[in-house]
Amino acid sequence: MHTLSCSQAAAVEVSTSAPRTHCRVVTRSRASTVACHASNSLNREVTLLDYGAGNVRSVRNAIKKLGYTIRDVEKPSDLASAEKLIFPGVGSYGQAIRILTQKGLVGPLKDYIASGRPFLGICLGLQLLFEGSEESGGCEGLGIIPGAVTQFDTTLGLPVPHIGWNNIAPTRGSALLDGVGDRRVYFVHSYRATPSPANADWVLATTQYGGEFVSAVNRGSVSAVQFHPEKSGSTGLDILAGFLHPDQAVAARGAERAAAPSPTFSSLSPTSTSGPHGLAKRVIACLDVRSNDQGDLVVTKGDQYDVREKEGGRDVRNLGKPVELAARYFDEGADEVAFLNITGFRDCVMEDTPMLEVLRRASERVFVPLTVGGGIKALTDSSGRSFSAAEVAAEYFRSGADKVSIGSDAVDAAQGYYARGGVPDGSTAIEQISAVYGKQAVVVSIDPRRVYVTDPAAVPHATVRTSKPGPNGEQYCWWQCTVKGGREGRDIGAVELARAVEALGAGEILLNCIDNDGVGKGFDLELVGAVSKAVTIPVIASSGAGCPEHFSEVFHSTGAAAALAAGIFHRREVGIEQVKKHLAEQNIPARL
Repeated sequence: MHTLSCSQAAAVEVSTSAPRTHCRVVTRSRASTVACHASNSLNREVTLLDYGAGNVRSVRNAIKKLGYTIRDVEKPSDLASAEKLIFPGVGSYGQAIRILTQKGLVGPLKDYIASGRPFLGICLGLQLLFEGSEESGGCEGLGIIPGAVTQFDTTLGLPVPHIGWNNIAPTRGSALLDGVGDRRVYFVHSYRATPSPANADWVLATTQYGGEFVSAVNRGSVSAVQFHPEKSGSTGLDILAGFLHPDQAVAARGAERAAAPSPTFSSLSPTSTSGPHGLAKRVIACLDVRSNDQGDLVVTKGDQYDVREKEGGRDVRNLGKPVELAARYFDEGADEVAFLNITGFRDCVMEDTPMLEVLRRASERVFVPLTVGGGIKALTDSSGRSFSAAEVAAEYFRSGADKVSIGSDAVDAAQGYYARGGVPDGSTAIEQISAVYGKQAVVVSIDPRRVYVTDPAAVPHATVRTSKPGPNGEQYCWWQCTVKGGREGRDIGAVELARAVEALGAGEILLNCIDNDGVGKGFDLELVGAVSKAVTIPVIASSGAGCPEHFSEVFHSTGAAAALAAGIFHRREVGIEQVKKHLAEQNIPARL
């Protein structure tokens, strides 16, 4: 046995008036209803192994949406009495094994898996079934499935982590994936298991990303998936239903296929497989959330970060309520939803009840990834209580966030990194959060402005020869990073900042552009191109979208993995479905 040393939506509605043995499954794509009748002996309880790392709230919400109650594992003996177990592994491999060992759960978990009772692992819950992983300096796993988990090869030129919506290719039939076909599901991981003759009898589905990796396994009653079904919209809920009540799910899918007409794009049918396969380019809806003058949280949007109306008393611009808008974007096909908390009065994020409540409520209605930014850093509140960055992030994760976005604090972290000669020291929020939750949970938001220069040798920053000369005919430019909502510039460029935060452990970059914000004339392609070439982690293009063509333009011209917009979606000037349709017409991989 291979051993490594460890150095460390179909919307589903439950009829409240019906008996507990009766549920209706309503698919978003066709709104067809299929009655699922369970036997009187069906147990509607699921045991959840939540060891306290990351966002498990979304898994809970998905299980409840499918009509089941949840019992948590609080002690090892709870595994012995479980009848149906879901293990949503979140965070780093070493952290997970360490916590499971400390809580005395490793042996009981192996016993449960060997017992023949239904088991579903999610993401890290799949990887831990293997013999070991390169992550965390090399770590031994549960040893259930032959093989080791290894990192994606960054020399292939693909962004790592593998983040976004990719196809799955089932290798055989199963209740878990029956009828799912090769619909896209949501992945977020830097390490993967690979198929081999030794684990061939386990492999249920594979996915392509710089080569083939294992995206689902099954043998007997034991199943696991590398992707996140709870974040994969209606497709993911279908897959969870295939685990929770397989016979009824298979029958429901068959009836739906028989009743459904030929799919069209306008229906956004999750069964549609038109367009190129592979990792989709993501379309993200962003909600700037701020307290208005009456104390209510509203979604706002500004021009060059000014969020007040130009007339009528200069009230904060109100474009809607956060939860309702987020749910609308999920229904319209957004691949992710980002909340940026720009309220400035917070004393302590641990008591930021309105924003945390927004996340809790949104995660009940939005089954795609949620990112939240604003105040993610180590802090001390007015009463003298201190919290680490990881503790602050944990509060957001527990409330429903999948990723946290770090802004101004990342600039300080990068400048400190360079001052130390390019050496991480573990002191930054980026390092502390990624060490516990994995780099895929950390997004760094960069807010730069263009600076023109005549001679690139005159500045210590990475410059580009620009197609848009400066006011005095300058042929070169760089992008100065800012803090405090763009009000203060720092002597560090966007390219240098991106390289530093990648080295510190960030898993993704949200790249804004102050010059283009609210203008609607397109993304800054030179900026996005320069940053995406400088790093191996995914880059999200932001600021400037005004029409669907701007999305295809940034994907064709740069290495951006995703593109984000706010105002044009809020004001219904451009629809998400409209953008997706245009991408498909341009032969750009998109989740239809």
